[in-house]
Amino acid sequence: MSDDKKRYPIGESESERRRQAERAASGPQAAAQTPEPARRGTEAPAEAGPEAAAMQMPAGAPAPEPPVAAGEEGAASALAELASAQAVLAPERLDADAARAELAPADAAPAMLAPAEAAPAPPAGGPLWLRFRLNGQRRELRVDPSRRLLAVIREDLGLTGTKRSCEIGRCGACMVLVDGEPMNSCLLSAYQCQEADIVTIEGLRDERAERVKSAFLEEGGFQCGYCTPGMVVSVTSMLAANPCPSRAETEEALAGNICRCTGYGSIFRAVCRASAGEPDANLI
Repeated sequence: MSDDKKRYPIGESESERRRQAERAASGPQAAAQTPEPARRGTEAPAEAGPEAAAMQMPAGAPAPEPPVAAGEEGAASALAELASAQAVLAPERLDADAARAELAPADAAPAMLAPAEAAPAPPAGGPLWLRFRLNGQRRELRVDPSRRLLAVIREDLGLTGTKRSCEIGRCGACMVLVDGEPMNSCLLSAYQCQEADIVTIEGLRDERAERVKSAFLEEGGFQCGYCTPGMVVSVTSMLAANPCPSRAETEEALAGNICRCTGYGSIFRAVCRASAGEPDANLI
Protein backbone atom coordinates (compact mmCIF):
# COMPACT_ATOMS: atom_id res chain seq x y z
CA MET A 1 0.00 0.00 0.00
CA SER A 2 1.25 3.48 -0.86
CA ASP A 3 1.92 6.18 1.72
CA ASP A 4 -1.11 8.27 0.51
CA LYS A 5 -3.47 5.38 1.15
CA LYS A 6 -2.08 4.91 4.67
CA ARG A 7 -2.57 8.60 5.54
CA TYR A 8 -6.02 8.98 3.95
CA PRO A 9 -8.34 6.00 4.53
CA ILE A 10 -10.90 5.08 1.91
CA GLY A 11 -14.17 7.06 2.06
CA GLU A 12 -12.79 10.41 3.23
CA SER A 13 -13.37 13.34 0.92
CA GLU A 14 -10.64 15.38 -0.65
CA SER A 15 -11.51 18.41 1.52
CA GLU A 16 -11.23 16.32 4.68
CA ARG A 17 -7.86 15.01 3.64
CA ARG A 18 -6.76 18.57 2.95
CA ARG A 19 -7.79 19.77 6.44
CA GLN A 20 -6.04 16.90 8.11
CA ALA A 21 -2.92 17.67 6.12
CA GLU A 22 -3.07 21.32 7.22
CA ARG A 23 -3.46 20.35 10.87
CA ALA A 24 -0.58 17.96 10.66
CA ALA A 25 1.55 20.67 9.08
CA SER A 26 0.66 23.31 11.73
CA GLY A 27 1.40 20.99 14.65
CA PRO A 28 -0.56 19.67 17.66
CA GLN A 29 -1.27 23.16 19.16
CA ALA A 30 -3.58 24.18 16.30
CA ALA A 31 -5.47 20.91 16.60
CA ALA A 32 -5.97 21.52 20.33
CA GLN A 33 -7.33 25.06 19.69
CA THR A 34 -9.87 23.86 17.13
CA PRO A 35 -13.35 23.36 18.72
CA GLU A 36 -14.53 19.78 18.91
CA PRO A 37 -17.61 20.35 16.72
CA ALA A 38 -15.45 21.95 14.01
CA ARG A 39 -12.95 19.08 14.19
CA ARG A 40 -15.74 16.55 13.79
CA GLY A 41 -17.75 18.60 11.23
CA THR A 42 -21.00 18.48 13.39
CA GLU A 43 -23.36 21.21 14.70
CA ALA A 44 -22.73 22.82 18.12
CA PRO A 45 -25.05 21.56 20.90
CA ALA A 46 -27.82 23.81 22.17
CA GLU A 47 -27.05 26.06 25.14
CA ALA A 48 -27.36 24.27 28.44
CA GLY A 49 -30.12 25.42 30.82
CA PRO A 50 -29.70 26.67 34.39
CA GLU A 51 -29.84 23.10 35.69
CA ALA A 52 -26.77 22.16 33.69
CA ALA A 53 -25.01 25.35 34.77
CA ALA A 54 -25.73 24.53 38.39
CA MET A 55 -24.29 21.05 37.93
CA GLN A 56 -21.09 22.54 36.51
CA MET A 57 -20.64 25.05 39.41
CA PRO A 58 -17.77 24.33 41.76
CA ALA A 59 -18.59 23.13 45.26
CA GLY A 60 -19.18 25.92 47.82
CA ALA A 61 -20.11 28.57 45.26
CA PRO A 62 -23.37 30.54 46.03
CA ALA A 63 -26.35 29.49 43.95
CA PRO A 64 -27.46 32.08 41.38
CA GLU A 65 -30.76 33.91 42.06
CA PRO A 66 -33.68 32.70 39.93
CA PRO A 67 -34.75 35.00 37.13
CA VAL A 68 -37.53 37.47 38.04
CA ALA A 69 -40.40 38.01 35.64
CA ALA A 70 -41.30 41.50 34.48
CA GLY A 71 -44.57 41.55 36.51
CA GLU A 72 -42.80 40.46 39.67
CA GLU A 73 -40.22 43.19 39.22
CA GLY A 74 -43.02 45.79 39.04
CA ALA A 75 -44.71 44.45 42.18
CA ALA A 76 -41.44 44.42 44.08
CA SER A 77 -40.78 48.01 43.02
CA ALA A 78 -44.26 49.12 44.16
CA LEU A 79 -43.82 47.45 47.55
CA ALA A 80 -40.47 49.14 47.98
CA GLU A 81 -42.03 52.56 47.23
CA LEU A 82 -44.88 51.92 49.70
CA ALA A 83 -42.45 50.94 52.44
CA SER A 84 -40.47 54.09 51.77
CA ALA A 85 -43.61 56.27 52.01
CA GLN A 86 -44.65 54.61 55.28
CA ALA A 87 -41.22 55.22 56.71
CA VAL A 88 -41.58 58.92 55.86
CA LEU A 89 -45.08 59.23 57.40
CA ALA A 90 -44.34 57.20 60.52
CA PRO A 91 -42.71 60.08 62.48
CA GLU A 92 -45.71 62.34 61.74
CA ARG A 93 -48.14 59.73 63.06
CA LEU A 94 -46.04 59.24 66.16
CA ASP A 95 -46.01 63.01 66.77
CA ALA A 96 -49.81 63.18 66.44
CA ASP A 97 -50.28 60.25 68.82
CA ALA A 98 -47.95 61.86 71.32
CA ALA A 99 -49.88 65.14 71.12
CA ARG A 100 -53.17 63.38 71.78
CA ALA A 101 -51.64 61.51 74.71
CA GLU A 102 -50.50 64.81 76.23
CA LEU A 103 -53.95 66.41 75.85
CA ALA A 104 -55.83 63.44 77.34
CA PRO A 105 -55.71 63.02 81.12
CA ALA A 106 -53.71 60.05 82.29
CA ASP A 107 -56.64 58.28 83.95
CA ALA A 108 -59.27 59.22 81.38
CA ALA A 109 -61.80 56.46 80.74
CA PRO A 110 -63.27 55.89 77.27
CA ALA A 111 -66.28 58.06 76.54
CA MET A 112 -69.60 56.29 77.11
CA LEU A 113 -73.16 57.39 76.46
CA ALA A 114 -75.22 57.85 79.57
CA PRO A 115 -77.85 55.10 79.78
CA ALA A 116 -81.45 56.16 79.34
CA GLU A 117 -83.50 56.33 82.51
CA ALA A 118 -85.15 52.96 82.88
CA ALA A 119 -88.37 52.20 84.70
CA PRO A 120 -87.85 50.76 88.17
CA ALA A 121 -87.60 47.01 88.17
CA PRO A 122 -90.49 45.04 89.67
CA PRO A 123 -89.90 43.79 93.19
CA ALA A 124 -88.49 40.32 93.49
CA GLY A 125 -90.67 37.54 94.76
CA GLY A 126 -94.24 36.45 94.15
CA PRO A 127 -97.54 38.37 93.97
CA LEU A 128 -97.97 41.63 95.87
CA TRP A 129 -100.88 43.35 97.51
CA LEU A 130 -101.84 46.24 95.23
CA ARG A 131 -103.53 49.08 97.13
CA PHE A 132 -104.89 52.09 95.27
CA ARG A 133 -107.99 54.24 94.73
CA LEU A 134 -110.11 53.52 91.66
CA ASN A 135 -112.87 55.98 90.76
CA GLY A 136 -112.93 57.23 94.33
CA GLN A 137 -113.07 53.80 95.98
CA ARG A 138 -110.32 52.08 97.91
CA ARG A 139 -109.17 48.88 96.19
CA GLU A 140 -106.89 46.11 97.39
CA LEU A 141 -106.09 42.93 95.48
CA ARG A 142 -103.27 40.44 95.18
CA VAL A 143 -101.67 40.50 91.71
CA ASP A 144 -98.40 39.75 89.98
CA PRO A 145 -96.12 42.82 90.16
CA SER A 146 -95.67 42.94 86.38
CA ARG A 147 -99.38 42.60 85.54
CA ARG A 148 -100.53 45.49 83.38
CA LEU A 149 -102.96 48.02 84.81
CA LEU A 150 -105.18 47.52 81.75
CA ALA A 151 -105.61 43.84 82.64
CA VAL A 152 -106.27 44.69 86.30
CA ILE A 153 -109.00 47.17 85.34
CA ARG A 154 -110.73 45.07 82.68
CA GLU A 155 -110.20 41.49 83.83
CA ASP A 156 -109.73 41.67 87.58
CA LEU A 157 -112.16 44.52 88.31
CA GLY A 158 -114.55 44.17 85.35
CA LEU A 159 -114.48 47.79 84.12
CA THR A 160 -114.54 47.37 80.33
CA GLY A 161 -114.96 51.02 79.34
CA THR A 162 -111.16 51.20 79.12
CA LYS A 163 -110.43 49.58 75.75
CA ARG A 164 -107.69 47.17 74.77
CA SER A 165 -106.15 47.95 71.36
CA CYS A 166 -102.48 48.39 70.39
CA GLU A 167 -101.03 47.57 73.85
CA ILE A 168 -97.89 49.56 73.02
CA GLY A 169 -99.07 53.04 74.05
CA ARG A 170 -99.76 54.38 70.56
CA CYS A 171 -103.55 54.54 70.12
CA GLY A 172 -104.86 55.99 73.40
CA ALA A 173 -107.90 53.69 73.61
CA CYS A 174 -106.81 52.55 77.09
CA MET A 175 -106.30 56.06 78.48
CA VAL A 176 -107.00 56.59 82.19
CA LEU A 177 -106.18 59.34 84.69
CA VAL A 178 -103.41 58.45 87.14
CA ASP A 179 -103.07 61.11 89.84
CA GLY A 180 -104.82 63.52 87.46
CA GLU A 181 -102.57 62.86 84.43
CA PRO A 182 -103.71 60.95 81.29
CA MET A 183 -101.70 57.75 80.91
CA ASN A 184 -101.84 54.60 78.81
CA SER A 185 -102.88 51.78 81.14
CA CYS A 186 -101.35 49.23 78.76
CA LEU A 187 -97.88 50.54 79.66
CA LEU A 188 -98.24 50.64 83.45
CA SER A 189 -97.42 47.64 85.63
CA ALA A 190 -99.26 46.94 88.85
CA TYR A 191 -96.28 47.71 91.10
CA GLN A 192 -96.09 51.21 89.54
CA CYS A 193 -99.65 52.00 90.65
CA GLN A 194 -99.19 51.36 94.37
CA GLU A 195 -101.22 53.99 96.32
CA ALA A 196 -102.15 55.80 93.09
CA ASP A 197 -105.46 57.59 92.43
CA ILE A 198 -106.84 56.13 89.18
CA VAL A 199 -109.92 57.30 87.28
CA THR A 200 -111.41 55.44 84.29
CA ILE A 201 -114.14 56.55 81.89
CA GLU A 202 -116.70 55.08 84.30
CA GLY A 203 -115.48 57.41 87.06
CA LEU A 204 -115.65 60.65 85.03
CA ARG A 205 -118.91 62.06 86.44
CA ASP A 206 -118.16 65.68 87.28
CA GLU A 207 -119.70 68.64 85.46
CA ARG A 208 -116.78 69.11 83.08
CA ALA A 209 -116.70 65.45 82.05
CA GLU A 210 -120.46 65.43 81.47
CA ARG A 211 -120.13 68.50 79.26
CA VAL A 212 -117.45 66.74 77.17
CA LYS A 213 -119.61 63.63 76.76
CA SER A 214 -122.59 65.73 75.65
CA ALA A 215 -120.44 67.65 73.15
CA PHE A 216 -119.25 64.40 71.55
CA LEU A 217 -122.88 63.29 71.20
CA GLU A 218 -124.07 66.60 69.75
CA GLU A 219 -121.20 66.97 67.26
CA GLY A 220 -121.04 63.29 66.29
CA GLY A 221 -117.46 63.02 67.50
CA PHE A 222 -117.40 59.27 66.97
CA GLN A 223 -118.51 56.54 64.57
CA CYS A 224 -117.57 53.10 65.84
CA GLY A 225 -116.98 54.55 69.32
CA TYR A 226 -114.03 52.33 70.20
CA CYS A 227 -111.66 55.27 70.69
CA THR A 228 -114.25 57.52 72.37
CA PRO A 229 -113.57 56.60 76.04
CA GLY A 230 -109.88 57.42 75.63
CA MET A 231 -110.75 60.62 73.74
CA VAL A 232 -113.10 61.77 76.50
CA VAL A 233 -110.47 61.08 79.18
CA SER A 234 -107.83 63.11 77.27
CA VAL A 235 -110.18 66.03 76.48
CA THR A 236 -111.44 66.22 80.06
CA SER A 237 -107.86 66.33 81.36
CA MET A 238 -106.96 69.03 78.82
CA LEU A 239 -109.95 71.25 79.72
CA ALA A 240 -109.13 70.90 83.42
CA ALA A 241 -105.74 72.49 82.75
CA ASN A 242 -106.78 74.80 79.87
CA PRO A 243 -110.49 75.68 79.66
CA CYS A 244 -110.16 77.48 76.30
CA PRO A 245 -107.55 75.64 74.20
CA SER A 246 -106.49 76.71 70.72
CA ARG A 247 -106.46 74.43 67.69
CA ALA A 248 -102.72 73.77 68.14
CA GLU A 249 -103.14 73.05 71.85
CA THR A 250 -106.01 70.66 71.13
CA GLU A 251 -103.95 68.81 68.51
CA GLU A 252 -101.09 68.47 70.98
CA ALA A 253 -103.37 67.18 73.74
CA LEU A 254 -104.90 64.56 71.42
CA ALA A 255 -101.62 63.52 69.77
CA GLY A 256 -101.73 60.25 71.71
CA ASN A 257 -105.29 59.38 70.66
CA ILE A 258 -106.04 57.85 67.27
CA CYS A 259 -109.41 57.74 65.52
CA ARG A 260 -109.67 55.70 62.32
CA CYS A 261 -113.23 56.81 61.48
CA THR A 262 -114.06 60.49 61.86
CA GLY A 263 -111.16 62.43 60.34
CA TYR A 264 -111.05 64.43 63.62
CA GLY A 265 -113.20 67.33 62.35
CA SER A 266 -116.18 66.39 64.49
CA ILE A 267 -113.87 65.74 67.44
CA PHE A 268 -112.42 69.25 67.22
CA ARG A 269 -115.95 70.68 67.07
CA ALA A 270 -116.87 68.69 70.17
CA VAL A 271 -113.83 70.08 72.00
CA CYS A 272 -114.83 73.59 70.99
CA ARG A 273 -118.43 73.07 72.15
CA ALA A 274 -117.30 71.64 75.47
CA SER A 275 -114.93 74.54 76.09
CA ALA A 276 -116.96 77.55 74.85
CA GLY A 277 -120.49 76.30 74.31
CA GLU A 278 -120.56 76.78 70.50
CA PRO A 279 -118.33 75.53 67.66
CA ASP A 280 -115.50 77.93 66.77
CA ALA A 281 -114.59 78.26 63.08
CA ASN A 282 -110.89 78.45 63.99
CA LEU A 283 -111.10 75.12 65.78
CA ILE A 284 -113.10 73.25 63.14
